[in-house]
Amino acid sequence: MRLRNVKGASTIIENCPFIIKDYKEYKGKYKTIFNNNNPIHIEIGMGKGDFIIGMAKKYPEINFIGIEKFDSVIVRAIEKLDEEIPNLRLIRMDATEIEEVFDKEVDTIYLNFSDPWPKNRHSDRRLTSLKFLKRYDSLFKNEKTIIMKTDNRKLFEFSLIEFNNYNYKFEEISLDLYKDDIKDNVQTEYERRFHELGFPIYKIIVKK
Repeated sequence: MRLRNVKGASTIIENCPFIIKDYKEYKGKYKTIFNNNNPIHIEIGMGKGDFIIGMAKKYPEINFIGIEKFDSVIVRAIEKLDEEIPNLRLIRMDATEIEEVFDKEVDTIYLNFSDPWPKNRHSDRRLTSLKFLKRYDSLFKNEKTIIMKTDNRKLFEFSLIEFNNYNYKFEEISLDLYKDDIKDNVQTEYERRFHELGFPIYKIIVKK
């Protein structure tokens, strides 16, 4: 997908009160940003923010942090923040830095419609590859929980194998989320689009 530059994106990001700018300085002490001990859930690759904003509004007792690599994308999420949401913060960063940012303080990781990196030689770049699953280990506070949604069957199948090989236990699997009994589902912008086009949405919840 071609990303369009957004005029003034860097300035918008710099001035946004929801953005954590010196994010590596908070490693191990993110609870100080929220001034409470509530659980912390992060979404890696938050896109234009529909999911993380919706979750933060729906679950005020949980702190949410959305992570996105591209200025032109995260600025679209910022444009949707027209009200104060005290349990939401955003970070503009690459997922490969994740171990430098959190330390034993995350309860749940969301991976929604991640880049499938379809070529085999790029498999380590997938956010559910063993390489990334190992990176996530140091992030979790106690029990490790990962919740993934995708429209890409090959990525989903790859992820099932990687989760299993890394000793995650399957808590919930859906091969077509909208034909199953949906509970408390918050859509992403991609999910809404693909569902309207008739594509099945795959979902898995794993724990360790």
